[in-house]
Amino acid sequence: MSLNLSPIDRVETITKEDFIKNYFKPQKPVVIERFIEDWPAFTKWNLAYMKEVAGDKTVPLYDDRPVDFKDGFNEPHAKMKMADYVDLLKREPTKFRIFLWNVLKEVPVLQKDFKYPDFGLRLMKGLPMLFFGGTDSYTFMHYDIDLANIFHFHFEGKKEIILFDQQQNKHLYKVPHALITREDIDFSNPDFKKWPALKKAKGYKTSLEHGQVLYMPEGYWHYMKYITPGFSMSLRAIARNPKNLGKALYNVLFMRTYDNLMRRLKGQKWIDWKNEQAIIRTK
Repeated sequence: MSLNLSPIDRVETITKEDFIKNYFKPQKPVVIERFIEDWPAFTKWNLAYMKEVAGDKTVPLYDDRPVDFKDGFNEPHAKMKMADYVDLLKREPTKFRIFLWNVLKEVPVLQKDFKYPDFGLRLMKGLPMLFFGGTDSYTFMHYDIDLANIFHFHFEGKKEIILFDQQQNKHLYKVPHALITREDIDFSNPDFKKWPALKKAKGYKTSLEHGQVLYMPEGYWHYMKYITPGFSMSLRAIARNPKNLGKALYNVLFMRTYDNLMRRLKGQKWIDWKNEQAIIRTK
């Protein structure tokens, strides 16, 4: 038995009007296959080029270890020079990923290689983020703190993606005061005996290859697994739905602060309690 996942719509290219009508307004994901072929990045961006332009930068690395109470919010597990990291990706499978790496700040020359596309949404210009991963590395199922509309542009290699909307929260073993599900769920091959509620969850699945763009609607849960080494860039637009905007403000202003405070006060007991609650509340 496998998860109940529908394929995500795929289009070769799309007009702003069709995107707004068919995907943004109904909040449906879509893969656009040939949208960025006029960008210099389409031909230039690969791991070798990143090594060339950013090789001397020290990059933050994350792996799939469970959250520890001593970790700060989004605190990296290791650091490495970009040149060494690219060599590692090409040499062998690694769990180390780069997560939320701000291109504009770190390597300004990369700004010339892409433009902000007009999808009819105002994209946040200061926040183009890069994500890298090695063979079989993956992100935990999570959604973004600001519940933004996300455009995820993929470069080099192949990655598989599973999405769920916020209506599925009750089936996903969501951890309270957090943006993740239970970290011991393998969404590539879930154990339904251990996690029976997942049988009721309805989601989407797709894969991305070089030059393809995935639109993820507001607050969508996403799990991403790198089939081969590669990287992606995300551009985002602020949540438009008032309920999602309210949730985003709550997450940023209250939830994150409260969670950090409880980690300091209660330590690992707080993390263990949250993981237990994920099961109790889902049941």
